[in-house]
Amino acid sequence: MRRNQESIIGNSAALAHALEQVSRLAPVDRPVLIMGERGTGKELIANRLHFLSQRWQAPLLKTNCAAIAESLLESELFGYEPGAFTGATQVRQGRFERADGGTLFLDELGTMSMRLQEKLLRLVEYGEFERLGGQKTLQVDVRVVAATNADLPSLADAGTFRADLLDRLSFDVVHIPPLRHRREDIAELADHFAVQMSVELGWEVFPGFTADALATLQQHDWPGNIRELKNVVERSLHRWGDSSMPVGEIIVDPFSKPWQDRPVKEQPRDPAAGKAEPSPPLSDFGAHMDALEKQLLQDALARHNFHQRRTADTLGLSYDQMRGLVRKHKLSRRQRRS
Repeated sequence: MRRNQESIIGNSAALAHALEQVSRLAPVDRPVLIMGERGTGKELIANRLHFLSQRWQAPLLKTNCAAIAESLLESELFGYEPGAFTGATQVRQGRFERADGGTLFLDELGTMSMRLQEKLLRLVEYGEFERLGGQKTLQVDVRVVAATNADLPSLADAGTFRADLLDRLSFDVVHIPPLRHRREDIAELADHFAVQMSVELGWEVFPGFTADALATLQQHDWPGNIRELKNVVERSLHRWGDSSMPVGEIIVDPFSKPWQDRPVKEQPRDPAAGKAEPSPPLSDFGAHMDALEKQLLQDALARHNFHQRRTADTLGLSYDQMRGLVRKHKLSRRQRRS
């Protein structure tokens, strides 16, 4: 039985083309380069390449080259011998040795130094390397799958990435489409992440999104791609906090200040309601502040369809504080535009 792997969700033509290419590449025992923006799911594509290959029962190891300092990355990949550096008292196998017979996924390859690129080239070309501090040449059988969001051909032209290594790694290149080029997949992805978050929040069922919420999701350009979409969906469900009605508000920017969302607009008055009560004179400070407080609450409640919990979150109040203010000013659904 093949190992479980996270699903790749979507039915867009752009995604289908990439997955078809992966299916054709998987059994061909050559290096593959995966290119795509951050958050597009390059690691999931690497998983798919491995588990559809003849190496699927062998190890799949992963290394983020940008997350490890250069001084440590060499020993992490190639291992080391005793005495290679202070504290190296015994032989340690690197990831290439531990992945022997399987696949090594190198993420953020464009950050690798030129010196390590040279060692990697030799390994990809001949399967040979030496451990750090060692003299013996070792042989491994590892398929290298590399990924990057950098423009490696431009880096090669600029002399900061080895052109010969780029040639060797790019037997074929899988380009992962950004989410803005597969908008027909957004709703399905959002539902998937929302159902997962509903379970985490203890909701019995995910109530769905309103049409306005789905429109917001569809219209955003998603510079962070699927990773950003997942965060936005999870944040929006958490802020909504009500499983009894469809999620109607999408929180794209968690750094926006609730009181600066948009200017308060003058609401049209119902002629049947008569003239509005005049504001109290500024000399009566307490009454004037009460009138401002009531107006702020009315506007906020109207924007959130009189949903008190969401209004409280927007204003930075607790739910109990919100209920107390609603009672204080004798607000109701009928009065929200008065």
